[in-house]
Amino acid sequence: MAEAGLKELYIDELKDLYSAENQLVKALPKLAKASSSDELSEGFTEHLEQTKGHVQRLEQIFDMLGESPKGKKCAGMVGLVEEGAEVMEEDFEGSVMDAALIGAAQRVEHYEIAAYGTVRAFAETLGETEHVSLLEATLAEEKETDEKLTELASQINQEAHSADLDTEEQEEEVGERKTGSQKMRPKRVA
Repeated sequence: MAEAGLKELYIDELKDLYSAENQLVKALPKLAKASSSDELSEGFTEHLEQTKGHVQRLEQIFDMLGESPKGKKCAGMVGLVEEGAEVMEEDFEGSVMDAALIGAAQRVEHYEIAAYGTVRAFAETLGETEHVSLLEATLAEEKETDEKLTELASQINQEAHSADLDTEEQEEEVGERKTGSQKMRPKRVA
C-alpha cells in the first residue's frame, strides 16, 4: 500500500473538522440554555448560526474536492463536548456557572483555531486558493468568537468573584454571631 500524501491528510483533517462542527451544532443550544447571562446566551446562539455556516463552507470544499465529508468522528471534540456537559452538571450557579461555561467554550475555540490554521496551511501548500479563502473566513470567525468570550469572561469572572466575596462575608457574620453567643453562655460546673 502506498503512503498517503498531504492531500489525503488534508481531506482527513477536513473530515475531522466537519465532525467537530456538527457536534457543536448539537452542543451550543445546551450551552445557551445553561447560561444565566443573557449576553452569554445570545453569544452562544449567534455562534450556533456561525457554526452552521462553517459546516456549509466545509461542504463547499468537499464538493470542490469531489469527496464526501462523512466517515470520521472527531475524538477531540467528543472530549471537549463531554467536558462541557460535565460542567453543566456541576452545582455552580449564576455567574460562576457562566464562568465555567466560558472556560469550556474557549477550550473548544482554541481547538478549532488550531485545526483551521492547520488545514488552511495544507490548502495553501496544495494550491487550493478557493479553499484557503473559505478556511480563512471561518478561522477569522473562530478568533472573533474567542475574543468575545474573553471580553465576557472579564465581566462575568468579576461578578462570580464578587458573589464569592458576598458569600464569605455572610459566612463570617454568621460565624461571629455564633462565637459571640457562645461567649455569653455561662459555663456549666459539674
